[in-house]
Amino acid sequence: MSNVSPSSNPIGQLTEADEQFCHQTIDSFACVGTSDPSWTEKVCAMAMARDGSLQLGFGLGKYTNRNVMDCYAGISRGKEQITVRASRRLSPEPNRTVIGPVRYEVVEPLKKVRFVLERNDVQPIAFDCLFEGRVPARFEDRTHIRHGYRISAELARFHQTGVASGWIEVDGVRTEIRPDTWVCTRDHSWGVRYGVGQPLADAEPLGDGLGGGNYEFVWSPIYLERPDGSHYALFLNCAIVELATTRHKTVMAAVEHPDGRIECIVDIEPELRYGPRNRRLLGGRLHCRMADGSARPLEVEVLSDTGFHLGAGLYFGFDGHHHGGWRGELHVDGERIADCTTPENARRLHQIRDTVVRVTDPVGGGRGWGNWQPVITGGSDRHGLKAADSFW
Repeated sequence: MSNVSPSSNPIGQLTEADEQFCHQTIDSFACVGTSDPSWTEKVCAMAMARDGSLQLGFGLGKYTNRNVMDCYAGISRGKEQITVRASRRLSPEPNRTVIGPVRYEVVEPLKKVRFVLERNDVQPIAFDCLFEGRVPARFEDRTHIRHGYRISAELARFHQTGVASGWIEVDGVRTEIRPDTWVCTRDHSWGVRYGVGQPLADAEPLGDGLGGGNYEFVWSPIYLERPDGSHYALFLNCAIVELATTRHKTVMAAVEHPDGRIECIVDIEPELRYGPRNRRLLGGRLHCRMADGSARPLEVEVLSDTGFHLGAGLYFGFDGHHHGGWRGELHVDGERIADCTTPENARRLHQIRDTVVRVTDPVGGGRGWGNWQPVITGGSDRHGLKAADSFW
């Protein structure tokens, strides 16, 4: 039995969400306002011990025009990473955020969400983690990426920084997740996204879009505390493209306060170190400038080798698979990688990872922790990196 309209221009399947007063297209919530197969709605999160000893990674994506929902859930512990991935047919439950042993739950909108990996037969890990925001969720600038006439990404994203509670289990050993010893960050995005499905075989290759130039990127939400017990957050997003005769920089950054106040950081000049074998961040500092012209230097310390590689969650592809790829009614797999720092595994997993860092902010009086997602490509004498060794 079908509950779609019998007319020549049918309305999508009726869902429970259609009872709510939040429609924005002339259709049901089973559909989106575009036919683009790259349309994605996605959540991505991490929780980390403040000493850098252990971290969990989580992501879940909904690809309405591909009829797929997929996810990853895993842990990083030093050089080791263990990942579980799952994928299912989206219909007939497009709003149920459960895929095999993985579950995402909105506990209190814009304040609390829950990430769960049940015990499973794929890898000996499980967790139940409750995120609680310590500063309000906040939109980032709209992502718009254009290659000539072609738009490869157009999406909205908000992020939030806070703490976590719950537990995590590895090889049968359980560790308690406590708000005073763990921090947690998350983001939620929707729109047309790059890297969904296999690259188009009959389209003009996009390459890296740099034309042989260099690229340095960071995306990082940080939770900070002061000696008096007060807290705040930093959001740091900076992308630098260096070509033979030009240098282009994009900065989107701010100090975020619990009462919703925002202090804009208008410029960031990174002074960071990277490992030449695997391009992992080693630490350094950021020279930031506030809207009033004042300096806001930040010291960045990498706590350990811990840092979940998002490549295992299919970012930039992994072992031939990509976001939103059809894997059948239900598919669950995963792997355990003992050492992610080798050049071979670094390239298999890609650069972008939730590096566990500690950040000191002398001007604001806080010291904090968070995930630092770095990418640096090309060659750079300043960083001691060779173009021949570059990878994404």
